[in-house]
Amino acid sequence: MLRGIDALACEVEVHISPHGLPQICVVGLPDAAIRESVERVRRAIEASGYEVPRHHVVVNLAPAGTRKEGPVYDLPIAMGLLFAAGTAEPKRADAPESNGWLIAGELALDGRLRPIRGAVSAALLARAHGRGIIVPVENGMEAALVPDVRVIGARTLREVVEFFRGEGVPNPAQLTSDEAHARALDAQSDTRGAGEAAVLTPVDFRDIKGQAVAKRAMLIAAAGGHNALLLGPAGCGKTMLVRALAGILPPLLAEEALEVMRIGSCAGVECTQAIRTGNLTIPRPIRAPHHGASATAIVGGGPSGRPGEITLAHHGVLFLDELPEFRRDVLEALREPLEGGVVSIARASGSIRWPAMTMLVAAMNPTSRGDRVAGAGGARAMNDYLGRISGPILDRIDLHVEVRRVSARDLARLKPNSESAAMREQVLGARARSNARQGSTPNARLGGEALDRHCALEGRAADLLTSGLDELGLSARAHDKIRRVARTIADLARESEVSAACVAEAIQYRTLGGR
Repeated sequence: MLRGIDALACEVEVHISPHGLPQICVVGLPDAAIRESVERVRRAIEASGYEVPRHHVVVNLAPAGTRKEGPVYDLPIAMGLLFAAGTAEPKRADAPESNGWLIAGELALDGRLRPIRGAVSAALLARAHGRGIIVPVENGMEAALVPDVRVIGARTLREVVEFFRGEGVPNPAQLTSDEAHARALDAQSDTRGAGEAAVLTPVDFRDIKGQAVAKRAMLIAAAGGHNALLLGPAGCGKTMLVRALAGILPPLLAEEALEVMRIGSCAGVECTQAIRTGNLTIPRPIRAPHHGASATAIVGGGPSGRPGEITLAHHGVLFLDELPEFRRDVLEALREPLEGGVVSIARASGSIRWPAMTMLVAAMNPTSRGDRVAGAGGARAMNDYLGRISGPILDRIDLHVEVRRVSARDLARLKPNSESAAMREQVLGARARSNARQGSTPNARLGGEALDRHCALEGRAADLLTSGLDELGLSARAHDKIRRVARTIADLARESEVSAACVAEAIQYRTLGGR
């Protein structure tokens, strides 16, 4: 049973009675898909060459007070029927015991197994219970990415029955989880930050002429995991900067990649690269929803509490282009996830928590017409357009970056001044220094005692921060964000202490002041 990205065990109990009408009754709060599974299970058992018990059968899904959803219970119900009827009883002394395995899978009418959602979470559950897991062969590779658990991928119901009879192991060439995990660690250093999961096609920073300040801001954002807002006229290269950002992001750590796979598995978003290669060398997710998306689509929710785009961008980038065009309720719904890194969806039956440790990158024009005219009229139009974004949302964005239009003359004469390969090396160096100092927590997520310990300011740096906050009228949240950005700038400069120059650069990225 999936609750967010967590899997809970469901025990399938089957009782066959010679009394009563010959029917199969499923109880335990099943949804429509499970109630319909009775007919799928009947036909799959018959197509596999076995006999369906012709008695009164009660199938109980325990715990009975928790609602069950989806066709993942087809295979357990079928195996429960066959065990209860004696069809799947062991034929050899070395046959595996049924209570040593977790089983999940959807059945086709001809007995084939179809893939399910949540295979990675199910494998983690099996490991926690000290058991192996049997899933459809399409889910076998992703489940095998979880270390220290035995995974078997089966193609048909007959293969599972023969396995418990002791007559063979389905898919013996299945990659074991230990092999997959070792391959992931070996290849982790070669992971690239952009790939098939990226919504935006990555470009190289050398293809973007000019924009030195914006490129520097993208470098800082990637090195520290900071939120960023790009503000500039239409056509000045904001979207290209974000596409280039995808190419300099640091690789996912093994545990981060497993979390990303776990979310994708629960949401039904397949990462074919990991499944094909059998390792966790997957790119950071990059999601770019349209500005017409609803709050449920962005944050999550709905009748089943599905994850939103911010969760699908976990450990990656959520890119919101044309930020003021998003509905007000959508932007306000991002407040808590951006700060806490978690989305909590409350339902009458309980609360579902989805992780949302994402890096928000937004882009916007200065006015609704696309650019800003000179004079007081242009200033008013810009203030009105910025007014569509609340102050608390702007306050949660670390870097406010002004992207200026490059003139035709400069486009013709300017030479490339930054390359993604060199910038990526800088990002990796900065991340390595922060990892050695504070573990895997990026600078943007430092808080409390860790922030005071690793971002301590003294002398001129502390005085500069105090005066800057007073002059710009910034909040206490902005005070901490400036310190985090300054820490990242120091890491890029290979400095152990945060200097006044680092603080000064961090302050200049609060161009929208206290708005």
